[in-house]
Amino acid sequence: MKQSKPTSTSNNDISFEQAIVELEAIVNQMELGNLALDDSFNAYKRGAELLQICQQSLNSVEQQVRVLTDAQKLAAFLPTDD
Repeated sequence: MKQSKPTSTSNNDISFEQAIVELEAIVNQMELGNLALDDSFNAYKRGAELLQICQQSLNSVEQQVRVLTDAQKLAAFLPTDD
């Protein structure tokens, strides 16, 4: 049974949340094992792209937090064991 290909969106037009949703859908499709070999390969490639988008987004936010921490002297949140 041939499944539809994952939606392809430009890397600049997709949010972190959209990338996560699409990545989860790809993982679910692949776990079902119903994809043809070519479709599995294309899904894997798209998943790798989405993973890179997510990593870049997280790195960007992490850098912004560092700048805020340095500029405004914000302290890291450390939960207590109460």
